[in-house]
Amino acid sequence: MSFTELGLRAEILRAIAEEGYTEPTPIQAKAIPAVLQGRDLMAAAQTGTGKTAGFTLPILQLLSTRPARQRGKPRCLVLTPTRELAAQVEESVRTYGRFLPLKTALVFGGVGMAPQVKALKAGVDILVATPGRLLDHVGQKTADLSAVEILVLDEADRMLDMGFIHDIRKVLALLPKQKQSLLFSATFSEEIRALASGLLHEPQSIEVAPRNSAADLVTQRVYPVDKARKRELLIKLIDDHHWHQVLVFTRTKHGANTLAEKLDKAGISAAAIHGNKSQNARTRALADFKSLKLNVLVATDIAARGLDIDQLPHVVNFELPNVPEDYVHRIGRTGRAGASGHAVSLVCVDEHGLLRDIERLLKRPIEKLVVPGFEPDPNIRPEPIENGQRSGQRSGQRSGQQRGGQRQGNAPKGTPPRPARPGQPSRGNSARHHSGSRSR
Repeated sequence: MSFTELGLRAEILRAIAEEGYTEPTPIQAKAIPAVLQGRDLMAAAQTGTGKTAGFTLPILQLLSTRPARQRGKPRCLVLTPTRELAAQVEESVRTYGRFLPLKTALVFGGVGMAPQVKALKAGVDILVATPGRLLDHVGQKTADLSAVEILVLDEADRMLDMGFIHDIRKVLALLPKQKQSLLFSATFSEEIRALASGLLHEPQSIEVAPRNSAADLVTQRVYPVDKARKRELLIKLIDDHHWHQVLVFTRTKHGANTLAEKLDKAGISAAAIHGNKSQNARTRALADFKSLKLNVLVATDIAARGLDIDQLPHVVNFELPNVPEDYVHRIGRTGRAGASGHAVSLVCVDEHGLLRDIERLLKRPIEKLVVPGFEPDPNIRPEPIENGQRSGQRSGQRSGQQRGGQRQGNAPKGTPPRPARPGQPSRGNSARHHSGSRSR
């Protein structure tokens, strides 16, 4: 199937073609017709499969072919959990709608409200927002949601994990009862299905990959190692294999800062990105990482779903996540849009239980490889994991610590595929790369 068979208007097809794509991904091929038919939708697909374009393209089509109920007020609202994801979605809307007379606006925290107020007053068709800042605008009467025709909850499971359920309900109460509602997510927990049952009307359900599955193109490997030697092993892997662009995940913000500083002192350019970083610091670190000025970006799970980096070759779990589903989202930063990827986990004795949970979720074991000289000491006994209350991690217990940083937007993602890095083959010329959208 090609995009031309989906009934999209010429202006949208032109924008798609200029981005170099000809064939929709499976989630796009199934979701776009359903949205165009006006159906409510509950769609799940593993990360990196093109979910964002799956709702962006048909929404552009619908809004551009029917008159607005009330001019100037948002006709479509897209809610996202993080600033990175909000910026990515808004970028996708602008990219694919650039030949259409539709206005977009991006609303998020961490920056001044004045430019956002100006954009809202100028009139907007598609509003992309994080829940907290959107409610701030509503409270100041600078945002009016009474004319919304289409609602999208993107990464709804992450919003619930982060404690946004009350904010979501407040937003839902401000929307017209008659609207089209779409839920897009990498996974759907029972809590999400309960939310959907109260929001969606006779929805079409789409699931193009097994729930909580990891991308087939990602090679996964576990390196057993003592906790005290993880940093030393990471440096060795980066140096020995000439890794030029590595996204490394830690469990805590402090751990991310410390690891980035230690790598930098070891001669490996690195920076940390997490919720306590300022908007400018996060934007600068991400831009430097994309342009290869940084070898390593160290992130907490706030970045697991929002970062979109073309053909990212390597993801490292310096520490395993407390929630097994987060492992899927972390490694989903690589192996995107048809490119292959490499995911490595450095696992100490404390994390054996977390690893078993991940393998149970994946329904298969992950290959283990011991690096000579880094054999784990069998005499070390496991200790409790820092921030290891797994039940609290799934609930809103952490939201008070994280929500201030999570409700924000960030710099748009990079666009064209970069040239091959020294010592690495180009990943951007395969036919598979051009078969789906990188705007996930």
